[in-house]
Amino acid sequence: QVRVVESGGGLVQPGGSLRLSCAASGTMFSLDTMAWYRQAPGNERELIASITRSNSTGYTDSMKGRFTISRDNARNTIYLQMNSLQPEDTAVYYCRARVVLDVDSIAEWYWGQGTQVTVSS
Repeated sequence: QVRVVESGGGLVQPGGSLRLSCAASGTMFSLDTMAWYRQAPGNERELIASITRSNSTGYTDSMKGRFTISRDNARNTIYLQMNSLQPEDTAVYYCRARVVLDVDSIAEWYWGQGTQVTVSS
C-alpha cells in the first residue's frame, strides 16, 4: 500500500515563509512525478508545481517566484518552499504522487491527506 504524507503546515504571519514536505512510502516499483496542489475554502483544488524524478519542474504561472519545489529521490520526498506568504495563500496543501506498483502495472496517482497552511496576523 502506498502512503503519501504531507507535513510542515501551520500558522504563519503575512510575509513569512514555510517549507512543506511530502513523503511517499510503501511497496513501489517506481515513483515518478510528484506535485503540490492547494485548495482554499470554496475554491477548486489548483496545481502549484510538479517535479519529475529527474528534477524537471513545472509551475502554474501565478505560483512562479514565491514557491519553489524540490525533491530528494533517496527519501522519496518532495518539498515546497513558500516565501512572502499572504492571507490569500491560506489553504489546505496537498501532495500527489505518480506511482507504478510493479513492473506489470500502469502508473497511478495517489493523494496525501493534506496539510493546513494559515496566513494571518
